[in-house]
Amino acid sequence: MAEALQKLGVGIISTGGTLDYLRELGISVTPVEQLTGYPSILGGRVKTLHPGVFGGILAKRDDEQHLSEMNKHGLREIDLVIVDLYPFAQTVAETTDEDRIIEKIDIGGPSLIRAAAKNYSDVLVVAARNDYEDLIHILESGGETTQEQRRSFAARAFEVITNYDSTISRYFSGTKGNLRQLRYGENPHQQGMFRGDLEKLFIQHHGKELSYNNLVDIDAAMQLIAEFPDITFAIIKHTNACGVACRPTVFEAWKAALAADSESAFGGVLISNSLVTREAAEAINEVFFEILIAPVFESAALELLRSRKNRILLQTRSPKFEQPPEMYRSALNGVLIQSTDRGNISTWEDVGARPATPAEKEDLLFANIVCKHLKSNAIALAKNKQLIGKGCGQTSRVDALRQAIAKAQQFGFDLEGAVLASDAFFPFDDCVRLGHEAGIKAFIQPGGSVRDKDSISYCRHNDLALVMTAMRHFRH
Repeated sequence: MAEALQKLGVGIISTGGTLDYLRELGISVTPVEQLTGYPSILGGRVKTLHPGVFGGILAKRDDEQHLSEMNKHGLREIDLVIVDLYPFAQTVAETTDEDRIIEKIDIGGPSLIRAAAKNYSDVLVVAARNDYEDLIHILESGGETTQEQRRSFAARAFEVITNYDSTISRYFSGTKGNLRQLRYGENPHQQGMFRGDLEKLFIQHHGKELSYNNLVDIDAAMQLIAEFPDITFAIIKHTNACGVACRPTVFEAWKAALAADSESAFGGVLISNSLVTREAAEAINEVFFEILIAPVFESAALELLRSRKNRILLQTRSPKFEQPPEMYRSALNGVLIQSTDRGNISTWEDVGARPATPAEKEDLLFANIVCKHLKSNAIALAKNKQLIGKGCGQTSRVDALRQAIAKAQQFGFDLEGAVLASDAFFPFDDCVRLGHEAGIKAFIQPGGSVRDKDSISYCRHNDLALVMTAMRHFRH
């Protein structure tokens, strides 16, 4: 930005560390002290709070009295204000040192932002790093802005100030230890923070700081793995399970989970509900992943898994993740609240040609749990307590099934004798027909469609097991 401003012949005024940094880059810059006639005082607490700065920002360019007073007092107009506020939330997350935290309450920065945003008719304000790219584009296009553009930047600036002040308010009201500044939100141009106490849940043995998307995927992984009492390994990608398996050892569970979709597992979040051994770690280490979560690691496994710099290794502090009683989600200009989706089936009703066999019942229960944790519309195919195909986030249930079958075939699974779980009822018999044609012999779904009898009739005429649970698991 500074280089672009210099090319346009714009004079730059700066303070402290930024001033030194710009001079090191060879940028011509004027110290703010030269503008105000006062040095930085009180350990840097007072630098910009002066009419020489705020007069130049707040003066209306079409007001004769303002311009006359500017001229009388020798004030210069300031047309662009760029501020990066002191990192208060980040400091709270890093330390409990009260003095250090208090010194990160920015005074001049918010004042500069408010003044510039108030006078957006004449001044452009940039209050966050996320807006730097937009400013650079403006500067490279000649540096002229419209009133509409300046108003848009001003609106974003007031949002920054509101969030900043709210963070400080929450700190003073006693919620100081559970607000974490994230590198960014879901995308790099979005700001992100986490409110909660991760230290109560995990010991982080290795890796970089957790990001917004990491936390969303970790939450999905923890919710899924909490459903399984047996040794289980799961692979999560963008909150959906792409591999899940129950086996006698973690090593076997990992191999079976990976086999379900080794392509999607790349860069995924891995989770085990049992000890990660050196044997398992050697196999896991061959794959690129973002995060591995487990209740305990063998020391030799940890040593091996730490061989790559950025991968995150988390040890859960409790053997079982206790979900909170309520779930929250922002929507429109408010918040949606619902009770947590607990349980998997309400009833077990065999309505097909025959009851599910003991082996089918195990697989149906397994598939139903996995399906519960996939985005709707969702289908999960399982065999021998291994996810072998899944379809999720589709706008029709039959498309979800087609996707699941295609995934299973892509990775060489034989669907003969497999089972199918659906997160909601079959509105037609097309899913049982398509599944049967692929080799599936048992189905589980909530039921509740006005055309349930179509699916029931097809299963009864083709010696298929069909279970209705009376419990839907939509996951939007």
